[in-house]
Amino acid sequence: MKPKTTMKSIAEELGVSVSTVSKALKDNPRISKETREKIQAFSKLLNYQPDARAINLRKNVSKVIGVVIPEITNHFFTTVIKGIDYMTKKRGYQVMICLSNESYIEEVKNIKLLTSGSVDGLLISISSGTQKKGNYDHLFNIKNNQLPMVLFDRTEDFIACDMVKADDVGGAYNATKTLIKSGCKRIALINFKPYINIGKERRMGYCMALDEFGIKENNSLLFEVDEEKDLFKQIEKVYNLNPLPDAIFAVKEDFAAVAIKLALKKGLKIPKDISLISFVNGLISEYSSPSITAVIQHGYNMGKMAAELLIDRIENKTSEKPYETKVIATRLKHRDSTKKAN
Repeated sequence: MKPKTTMKSIAEELGVSVSTVSKALKDNPRISKETREKIQAFSKLLNYQPDARAINLRKNVSKVIGVVIPEITNHFFTTVIKGIDYMTKKRGYQVMICLSNESYIEEVKNIKLLTSGSVDGLLISISSGTQKKGNYDHLFNIKNNQLPMVLFDRTEDFIACDMVKADDVGGAYNATKTLIKSGCKRIALINFKPYINIGKERRMGYCMALDEFGIKENNSLLFEVDEEKDLFKQIEKVYNLNPLPDAIFAVKEDFAAVAIKLALKKGLKIPKDISLISFVNGLISEYSSPSITAVIQHGYNMGKMAAELLIDRIENKTSEKPYETKVIATRLKHRDSTKKAN
């Protein structure tokens, strides 16, 4: 294998010092024009490339951003990663992605790895395992070590840092209002367990819409799903109600897909017998039969915004600018699983 060309090897070949080579490559006028041109031409001939890692090490930066996400199969997180990738490349950074798999232990391990000097800052979406455990010491340690951090999508307001999230309350409100205006009154909510913050906010939006239209919240229509257990068995309880709900608002695309499959299995017609809306607009919603009306979170914009906030913090470490929470508006994509509004 051909050895890599370095400033030292160029210096030895041309009989000059490494310092002279370094200055010539930077076009420093202290080096004669003849010597500069000679070194630059020789470097080009040998296809010399500066060692970015060594340069960054001298500057005490890595130009790498660490990202920790709860899951990769979720279409929403893939769109967020695309947004992060776009912004980091635009600003001259690279990305190191770690997956917590919704585990507190894995999240802690990931953050320990990334904070061992590998990255200049962190983008984190908190795992359900961490929210269930309620232990955020690993996130407070990031703050204590003065490493820039931005939380996105899954956030906690008591952690002082920049945050980017979707308008979960507004998205759920609009989804529920759409169902009500299409004539639905018994709207079941398939939600996360209460320790997941986005579930709390989506329930809040659901309740706001019910209240606006004078519909009393009915606890028998509220279902909390444990994602670690059989979704079909848990969601099937919705169809054991008598009378059946005339609509379902599912706070996650997976829940909506299971709800539709069970409805069709029981011979129900969608949306004639039961309407359905999903929070999160992914490939499942688009290609289900019938296709699912869904809340769009604009994950790509969330990724871009979160990365930009983080890089701004990294490059302005002495800045005393207050932390920001950016809320991205959602919109509803109408498909075949809902009736037209009256």
